[in-house]
Amino acid sequence: MSVVTVSHAAVSYAGRAVLQDIDLDVQPGQVVAILGANGSGKSTLIRSVLGLVPLEAGTVTLFGTPQRRFRQWARIGYVPQRMGAGSGVPATVGEVVASGRLARRGIFRPSGAADREAVRTALTDVGLLDRIADPVSTLSGGQQQRTLIARALAGRPDLLILDEPTAGVDAASQDAFAEALRRFAQAGGTIMLVAHELGPIEPLIDKAVVVHHGRIAYEGAVPEPAGHHAEPGHDHVHPHAEAERARICVAPTDRMPAN
Repeated sequence: MSVVTVSHAAVSYAGRAVLQDIDLDVQPGQVVAILGANGSGKSTLIRSVLGLVPLEAGTVTLFGTPQRRFRQWARIGYVPQRMGAGSGVPATVGEVVASGRLARRGIFRPSGAADREAVRTALTDVGLLDRIADPVSTLSGGQQQRTLIARALAGRPDLLILDEPTAGVDAASQDAFAEALRRFAQAGGTIMLVAHELGPIEPLIDKAVVVHHGRIAYEGAVPEPAGHHAEPGHDHVHPHAEAERARICVAPTDRMPAN
């Protein structure tokens, strides 16, 4: 049974087509990267999978259940595009990560030993256990993003969905992300992630999907860079080799949100 199935999906904003006739299948245990330039529709694709963006046409199925009837949201961990995990919130790292257990245990049940263990394990996975009692506001941007990933991992999901998890964060945090995702995948977890550049995550990717002008332009192994993108020192993922005719360039930017 597929973890995620998208069939003939279409999404429009204010009458403008953002996704058109999207078909996608994610199998259990796969690590799938959604690549594409800003405005290509890649983030809209995963938001539509989560039901955060309504479909104009087509269907989404999660773990064999049509999305409109799906209720087992604890099976899905979601890390949105980078945001300040401690923006105006006087919470510790441990408290933020513990909030990821709510979908699993319910709002009205008190936390127990299993919840505390899950929080500590998740923080260990992202290399932040030593900061468990620190205010989130004292962390760097990369460490705050690692805290959000730990929050998703603490819920012990079967599917982890991440939107630009490494955008604008330091190399140490990128390495920590890659190691946490590797352990999650080795334990049988399924991962969908949106990225401009893969960096240390690239060896984990089983399938790359390139979104271009709202359509899937390529699906397969991570495309090899071509032309000047293949020169030494140019380490970003640019899926030109297989889809050159589409003139796709997946280039990093921290100034504009991906769509």
